[in-house]
Amino acid sequence: MNIEEHIQKDVTELYDALANGDKAKARHISSELEQLETYRDNHPGEDRDPTSLELYCEMNPGSDECKIYED
Repeated sequence: MNIEEHIQKDVTELYDALANGDKAKARHISSELEQLETYRDNHPGEDRDPTSLELYCEMNPGSDECKIYED
């Protein structure tokens, strides 16, 4: 699955969750969708589906979990 397919899957799941009144699932999917869209916008031309850690680091730059090298 590439990033565009993942985004489309999340959009479909978000609509389903909203239609079923599953607010918790809708919030979770909405958050992931925002992260995927931010990642896509910040990495134009990159087609692969990012990992959960990559999405986290995109949204939380400089966090300890995202440091590759220690100072």
